[in-house]
This record gives sequence, C-alpha cells and structure tokens, in this order.
Amino acid sequence: MYDPQGHRNRTVDPVIVAGAGPVGLTLALALARLEVPVILLDESTGGEESRLARTVVLRPDAAALLERLGCRVTARTRPWTGWRTMRRRQLVRQVPLTPGSLFGGERGAGGLFGGQRGAGGWDGGLTEAMDSPGDDGPEDEAAPAPTASPVHLPQHELTRALRGSLAAIGDEDLVRIVSGSRIDSLEQDDHGVGVRTRGAQATWWRGSYLVGCDGPRSTVRKLLGVRFPGRTAVERHAVAALRAELPWPGEAVLHRSPPWRSIDAEVTARPLPHSLWRVDWLLPPGRDLVTPDALLVRVRDTLTGWCGDSEPPYELLDTGVHTVHHRLALRWRVGRAFLAGDAAHLLGALGTQGLEEGLRDVDNLAWKLSLAWHHGASEALLDSYQAERRGAVGARLRAADQALPLVRAAGGWHAVRRTVRPGGARGHDALLTDGHLGQGPLGAPPVYDRSPLAPAAPPDGSITVGTAPGAPVADVPVTAPDGSVVRLRERLGRELLVVLVAPGTGVWDRRHWMRAGLMPRLAAAVAALPLRTELLVAEAYPGAPAHTVLLVRPDGHLAAALSGVRPSALYACADAARGGNAARGVPAEASARQ
Repeated sequence: MYDPQGHRNRTVDPVIVAGAGPVGLTLALALARLEVPVILLDESTGGEESRLARTVVLRPDAAALLERLGCRVTARTRPWTGWRTMRRRQLVRQVPLTPGSLFGGERGAGGLFGGQRGAGGWDGGLTEAMDSPGDDGPEDEAAPAPTASPVHLPQHELTRALRGSLAAIGDEDLVRIVSGSRIDSLEQDDHGVGVRTRGAQATWWRGSYLVGCDGPRSTVRKLLGVRFPGRTAVERHAVAALRAELPWPGEAVLHRSPPWRSIDAEVTARPLPHSLWRVDWLLPPGRDLVTPDALLVRVRDTLTGWCGDSEPPYELLDTGVHTVHHRLALRWRVGRAFLAGDAAHLLGALGTQGLEEGLRDVDNLAWKLSLAWHHGASEALLDSYQAERRGAVGARLRAADQALPLVRAAGGWHAVRRTVRPGGARGHDALLTDGHLGQGPLGAPPVYDRSPLAPAAPPDGSITVGTAPGAPVADVPVTAPDGSVVRLRERLGRELLVVLVAPGTGVWDRRHWMRAGLMPRLAAAVAALPLRTELLVAEAYPGAPAHTVLLVRPDGHLAAALSGVRPSALYACADAARGGNAARGVPAEASARQ
C-alpha cells in the first residue's frame, strides 16, 4: 500500500492490475507464475454473471497460454470438428479440421490488402465468383484445413477457471485480489505508480507498474489522458444460446443470405459444450430495437430452414444483442502504466476475437514486466510492448476495415466481383471465415517482423527456416534438460529458449549426446547469455537443416535462426531480445567479449 508521502511497505512494490475480467485475471496469473507479486483491483464483488450468450473463441496459441498457466478450462472443452459455409440452400464447403493451412495462408504479392504484411502476415486477393444473382452458387475449390480447431466456451466459465487457478496459488503475498475497488486517481514517478481506490477498500496503493485491463470504459486510460479513437457500431448481431439437435453436431456453420429471411445477410452457429449452440444473426445497419418476438421468429425460421420443414424441438437459454466497435488507443504505455485488452483495443467484425487479442497482450507483456521487476529493463524493452502489440492489432483492424466494404457491400458478392480482378487466391467465403478460424490477416497469430527487439542487422550465420523471424514457432517435440520429451509450447513463458536441431538424438541416451558434437560449445554459449536461458534439443524443425540453432522468446516468437554454434551472434540476438544493454549500464565491449 501507499500513502501520499510515498512510504512503501515493500522493498520492491508489486505490479498493480486494474480489472478482473479474463485479461486481468490471466495477466495476474502469468505474473504470479513468474514470481512477480500482484495486486488485482476488482471493481466487482467477485465472480461474473452466467451468460451463455456471451462466449469466447480461443485459437491454439491462446488456449496453449492458458494451459501452461495451469488454467485447464480448454482441456474440458471439445473443439470444433468442422466448419461449413452455405450460400442460400446449397452447401458449398465442408472443411474437416485436420493439420494443414486454411485457404492458402502463404504470403503473396499485391492483392486485396495491397501487399501489406499485417497481423497475420498474409497478402492475398479475391477469386472472381461465377454465380449469378439467382443462383445458389457453385461449390468452391477444396480448401485445406486450419492447423488446429478453435475451442468455444461461455466467458463466465473461463473467468471462474482463472479465479480458481489464482486461488490455488494460495499465497496472498504473491497475489492479492481486492474486490469492490475502483481506481479514483493515479500518480507516478521514476520509481513506481500510486493509485487511490474508492469503495469498500478505499486507500492508496503503491506499485512498481500499473496495467489497466479495466475494459472499454477504462478509468486507467482516462486518467492517463490517452485518446481512444475509432468507429462505433461497425456491426450488430442478435445472439441466442440454445439447446437443439442441428444436422452438423460439433461443426460450426456460416450461412450467407439464408432464403427464409430477406433481411438477414448472414447466420452463424457455433457449438458450445454440453450440446449447446450460440447462433448469431447479422443485423441490418441501424439501431432498430430487436424485440423478443422478432428474435423468436429468427430462431424458429433458422432451425426450420436447417432441420427440415417442421420446427425441431429446442430450448432457448439466453439472448442478447452484440454490438461491435473498432477502436485503438493511441498509446499503450505512459511511463510505468500500460493498457491491455479492451482498455487498449476493440475489434470483432468478420469473426475477429477481441478477448483473444487481449490474451496475446498478456503473453507479450508478462515476461517483459517480469524481467523489469526482477532485474530491471531498458526503455526499449518496455516500449516494445506498444510497438509490437499495437502494430499487430492495428494491422488487424485495417484488414477488417478494408474487407468490410467488400463483404458487406450492397449487392453482396456480385458487387465485390466488379471491384476485384479475377485470378486471386482467395474467395468471398474465405474473408468471412478467416476471423472465425484464426487464419489470414483477420485471425492468424501476429508476426512481429518489425519488432524493436530484432537485431539491427541480420546476425552472422543467420539462416531461413520454416518460421519467419518474429513469427510464432512451431510446436515441435523437444528434449528438456531432465531428459523428458515435451512440446515446445510447454516450455514457453519463463525464459529464453535455445533449440538445437539435431536429427538422431532421440535414439541416444541424453548423457551421451550432451557431451558430444556441438553440445558442449552450445551449452557454454548459452551459459554466457545475458538472460536466463533453457537449452532444448529437437529431432527436427520445419525448414531447418541439421545443426540449426533457434533462439525463441518467452512468448514463443522466433528471435533468430543461426547455422551452427555462433556465440557472439547468439549473444547479440539475446541482448537485442531484452531491449539491448545500453540503457542497463552494461558496457558495449562486454558484449563483444562473449
């Protein structure tokens, strides 16, 4: 705690997290796992209202983050087993969710997004449609499936699981949740941040850093004077959670221009646990009230259209109207205060997921704050959070804004086909499904290819592998220091990783190959790095020849790929990944001696 005179009750103050939604809870859990003490200020009195119509979709990277933090909610949720896209009555695609890449996710030149490598790192175009206004449309070209299927669950289940994981830590000196506390004022200096709360726990709190995860009406953002420009009501959806037997158990469905209603351009159904479904109807532009009777008509028409001539039995459990806004805070860092989640960005059109981006904020920020709290950090490292995450979310918003006029144009796809040259690699359905399935510029994990944490120039011996610098690494099996074989994602979060690609090591006992070949030199080079680093070995890595050395950041993004053991180049890349040594008072010649 903190008083206005600046007295502290800790030698090193905790990190203050404002807001106990899923993003704030995940950040508190991530910091606690990194042994950083946290004060979590919760405006509510604990818990979250159970709303089955308020759900979250988590792609593999977000689900893996929760799993390694000990939140097992996704392990109890069955992923989608398929994805269907329909035009009017005709089924045009059935995509089984098996390993691969969906809709040609490779980079190309030009196309719809003008050659810009955005959050998903993809450039593409549109394929000319051949259907006419009266047709049901032809079957699209067969499409590969996404790398892994998303999981879909009610948001309150995720929140409860995160609270349970925090409670299981059982150490109030490490995590303290303060309910009924709303920030009233804020001040900061060179050594920390002071906030005053009102409510049942009205007092001053002192922290080393402050992170505002307090939602779209963020008090922290307002107290910092950060503007939040953007667009209001980009899309509106009527939403229903119901129990029913649909013809596609376990599959998500997108139906464009359904024939039973002239005003609905799009209906989406996504399976939930316990044989439930969330159904969304894209509403026409405007602010017309969606009455309960009108929503019931939509439910009955949709179920009848999908299941046959008669209305199937169903149980309506929850309803609502979901309004999508697109906003991006101008600054995500002000001194020792940061913004994350809905306090920093709002998005959600065309299937993009705002909560998932908030979890990616956490993954990016937690290890940087941990390094700053335990060891001190350069301004470059702390600034990199805004540069990387705001850049990625901004690219995603630009991609959605560019696609919206085409996808939602009057006349639908027939208006789109007149504006795009034929022969592109992607179609109209792909634009609509990218965000839902976590592919392309609307949904794929971000690539920090222009990160300030990248080396100023390609290091000596750098090579090209199947993962571009700044992109998330592939989740390959690796041998850990104790000899166990685990997935690479399981080792993320705490420290840098160095992965040696060494085919054949799996058939030898670890005590033999640890003393053979490149390993002694590589182990010595890793021991000399400026950050705590774990050395792992992989039998293979996509596109990597034998003896490739990969340097992986704690958030799973590739920092460098080197050919063989190159101690000076490895040190330079690790030093760049921590934001450089100049601001830490480390003489430049110390790096050169390594």
